[in-house]
Amino acid sequence: MKKIIFLLFCLALLLTACMSDEDRLAKANLDLGSKKNPIKMYFVPSMEASTVVSSGEAIAQWMHEETGYYFKVAVPTSYAAVIEAIGSYQADVAWLATFAYVLAHDKYGAEVKFITVRNGLTKYCGQFVAHVDSGIDSLSQIEGKVVAYTDAASTAGYIYPSAILKREGIEPAKYTFAGGHPQAITAVYNRTADVGCTYWSPAKNGHPRDAREKLLQTYPDVLEKVKIVALTDSIPNDTVTFRRSLPKQVEEKLVKALEKFAQTGQGQDILHKLYDIDGLQPATDADYDIVRQTLKTLDMDANKVLNN
Repeated sequence: MKKIIFLLFCLALLLTACMSDEDRLAKANLDLGSKKNPIKMYFVPSMEASTVVSSGEAIAQWMHEETGYYFKVAVPTSYAAVIEAIGSYQADVAWLATFAYVLAHDKYGAEVKFITVRNGLTKYCGQFVAHVDSGIDSLSQIEGKVVAYTDAASTAGYIYPSAILKREGIEPAKYTFAGGHPQAITAVYNRTADVGCTYWSPAKNGHPRDAREKLLQTYPDVLEKVKIVALTDSIPNDTVTFRRSLPKQVEEKLVKALEKFAQTGQGQDILHKLYDIDGLQPATDADYDIVRQTLKTLDMDANKVLNN
């Protein structure tokens, strides 16, 4: 019996692989939003997975009550997995980091609908951090050190920082991908990496809002132990992105619901817990051309970055 079930599973995978793009699209759009075919909303694992999952499910519940659509939430283990999901119609809506969006758009035709807002700003920076006892006080001192990046598709946690090091001719001895911004900070705090690369946002009311903030409960002295060494250039904020060829009626309903959600007190609380988001602002792909220009200037091929 088990053998038969396994063979049927393999046959199903084979049939799916043999489907044309048009057939896969038709299947993805059939009764989208129903119990049988819920709207799949994916989130990148840039923060602690449990927090992202709980916040994502809260958004999905509110959206269900507002639109009548059913939703399914997922938080894969990498940014790349979210990009591939939105390219293969496995995800309908994705909360994508900046570079992940650029890649999803250029590779799969994904469409940005909202840019996030923090402290009234739609831009942020990446930061290089080091332990206060590391002796690292400048970019040049990263030469020959161990660097903990966030994810290969993280703009602030890898793309911009690695580009700066390349431009300056600075070569770390080794680099790793920690799997998230808090994880990169933790690596520096615990001295398993000399340098960490994460996001940075301006302090609010004197309180830091960079990636170190997320570890204050776990490591109350993290602000004293982990220092900022340098910042990257400005980066457009992360996105709420829709896959290509989403049914127009569904798309319009989701956009209106998300706009309303971001203006409610409950929505603002959930968005802040999710990714420190204060609000959502309509956006277009042109808002992210600066990222493409930066990649071009630094002679970086966006499609090859994830293979590093």
